[in-house]
Parts: sequence; structure tokens; C-alpha cells
Amino acid sequence: MKPAHIAARPASRSPLSPAQQGTPRDVSNLRRIRLSLCVLALATAAQRIPASAPSVPQQSATDASLPSSPARIWAVDCANNEALVIQHPDSFLRYRLHVIDEKGDHLRDQIETPEGSVGRNLQSNGRPLTPAEDAVERQRLNDLLTSPDAFARHIRREQENKQMGVNLLKLVTDAMLWSYTPTQPQLPDQPPGNPALIVLDFKPDPAWSPPTMESEPLTGLEGRVWIDPRTRHMVRMEGRLTRAVNIGWGFVAHLYPGGTVTLQQANVGGQRWIVEHIVEQLNLRALMVKTVHQRLVFDTADYQPVSTMSYQQAIKILLDTPLPTH
Repeated sequence: MKPAHIAARPASRSPLSPAQQGTPRDVSNLRRIRLSLCVLALATAAQRIPASAPSVPQQSATDASLPSSPARIWAVDCANNEALVIQHPDSFLRYRLHVIDEKGDHLRDQIETPEGSVGRNLQSNGRPLTPAEDAVERQRLNDLLTSPDAFARHIRREQENKQMGVNLLKLVTDAMLWSYTPTQPQLPDQPPGNPALIVLDFKPDPAWSPPTMESEPLTGLEGRVWIDPRTRHMVRMEGRLTRAVNIGWGFVAHLYPGGTVTLQQANVGGQRWIVEHIVEQLNLRALMVKTVHQRLVFDTADYQPVSTMSYQQAIKILLDTPLPTH
């Protein structure tokens, strides 16, 4: 087995002590590492590369079918635009959010507001909520109405996650080596008449050192990105961990090679883009104790633009909406 990759880091950072292993802080860090891999899909769009694939070839100077500008320029423009996907100022939607993870299979009714997003569970494990489950969910939402502090904590976590995503976007263009994909393979579901997508391959720059724990997975991720040439937004990403990565010197997690992350984005009107599909599969050893297989599936659908409203108004709309019966 190949040794785990450990990148050089500034001397000011020190590994976690054995006494810290397994603390709530470390568990929180592990969740942030999982989130960072999903956010990478907003920073780079990649196609899964088979384990036996050769290294990505560089662009041929004589290939007239490829753009003349350096591939990295497309990556930089795409990363800058993806920050708007994360923050989406002055644009608010209502949509269905379907998530499958270690907590189960849940369908939610989600509404965005300037203060943050709120949602109501509609289904659990493929079936409508029971009256008892719905009562618990309604109580949770009513508690947010009567306890601004609870909502503030929820939004603080959401804002921290968004900021982490923006920070990763600032790093990813320097963390990777970018090249045009030979023959520029297009997506099978590309609408007819649309201009051809720009397709880039990327792999880690061996000279780059991750400045944060959340950015450490970048040192093992290779892939391919499809970019809309008109808007310079990412359309699709599929990536693969091609080598082992230690997180926090292995005290927080050890990611095994072979993990994959796939992401698809869509334009839902005007300048607004949204993540419509994520599939993440990881094999990792968590907190130096247990090797686990983690899978996340994330889908959004049924987008409806909504006017600017307070989070209290959004919660009342959710509470007043009848539950689906099937």
C-alpha cells in the first residue's frame, strides 16, 4: 500500500495531541472535511478518472481545436463565478431538497431568505411523515419562531459553511495544474444548439501546500470540469481521490484512494445557478478508530423564485403548506 500523503505545512501548525482524539471538536472537524469535498464541486468540476488512466496530457500547441488562452484562465473565472452560487445575493428560491446520508433519506421543502435558509421535512425514507413525526417537525419550526437565538445558531453554522466554500474557491486554482482535455468530450445531455462546453482536466500541483485542514483533500483529487463558455459557470463535476490523504496528520481522518465526488449545476433563471445533484462516496478511517464507508446523495428540484422575506415569514409559509400525501 502506498504511504499516506502528508504535505508540508507551516511550522506554526501542530498536530492534535492524543488527548484530543475523539473530542466533539474533532467530530466537528470531520464533518467539515466531508463538507469541503462537496464544496470542491463548486470550486472545480471534474469527471471521474479511472485508476488506470495515464497522467493528463498537456495541450498541444498545434491543436487548433482547443482555445488559445491558458486553461487556468477558465478555471479562475469559473471559481470566481462559483462564489455567487454559494452566496447568491439578492436571489431567493423555494425548492425541494432530497438528501440521503447517514441520518437517513429525507425530502425537505426549503425556502431561502436574506437571513438564511429554513426547511421543513416532508418525507422520511420514501414515505410521508406520520402525524407524530410531523408534530415534532412543526414544534421545531415553532421553536425557531419563538427563539431567535436558536435560529442565529443555525444561521451561524450555515454562514461558516459558506465562508469555508468561498475560502476553498480562492485556493483551488493555485492548488491544481490545469489543461484542456483533448477532443473536448461533451456531455450526453447537452441541449442541442448550445455552444460546446469548455472541458478541463486538473490534478494536484505537487509544489502546493494546503494552508488549512479543510483544503487538504485537494492534494489527492484529480478530475475534469465542464464550463459553460457563455457564463463561465461550472456545469458538471466528477472527481476521484487518486491517493491517500491524511487530515490533521491522520488524527481527524485518513481518506483512502478511490473516493469519488460528482456534482451537477443548473441555471434556474436569469443569473441564478444552483447545485442540483451531488453524489459523494468516501472510504475513511475516522479519528484513528474505525474505517467507514460514507455516501451522500443530494438533489434539488421544483425551483420557484420567491420575494424577499424574513425567516419568520418563510417558516409560517412552510407551516401553512399541507403535507404531500404520497
